Amino acid sequence: MELNTIETERIKAVNRYDILDTPKDGNFDRITVLASKMFNVPIAIISIVDEDRIWFKSQYGLEGVKQIDREPGLCASAILSKDVYLVENAIEDPRCMTNPLVCSDFGLRFYAAAPLQTKDGHNLGTLCIIDKKQRFIHKGQLDILEEMAAIVVDELELRLAARIAIKKSSERIAELENQLKNR
Repeated sequence: MELNTIETERIKAVNRYDILDTPKDGNFDRITVLASKMFNVPIAIISIVDEDRIWFKSQYGLEGVKQIDREPGLCASAILSKDVYLVENAIEDPRCMTNPLVCSDFGLRFYAAAPLQTKDGHNLGTLCIIDKKQRFIHKGQLDILEEMAAIVVDELELRLAARIAIKKSSERIAELENQLKNR
């Protein structure tokens, strides 16, 4: 499958979950707070990568920022893999040495992102942890980050299932009302 087709299908999956531009949510906020505390980092984000932006469903330690441009966002690179995207020292990592978040006053040095992968294999975004100093994390910690990302996807799946159930129930009620009227 060519890249444009893969990206088109991924965007359809993003839209299927109807998560973009929704209000803050305590369940997702608890996950970013927990990630920040568990990994002892100042910033944790649940991001959704849209066509031209990276939208933050939840962010801890990065107040007032709701989204950034997709390019040159690290989350846009992180969704290209099924594995955790790890940058332990961004100033020395060729993948991101020219990234504005690394070169600017923001001073990003550490970034680890687990993709939010749906059951049909689409990466919607990431659960990422960020620091302004170099860090190293071990395999067990990467596994924990992946499990936390899976919890985010589970929450999205529950919401999608609830929306579908409500829609079917409403359709069934409308059908029954029509049958009663036609008696």
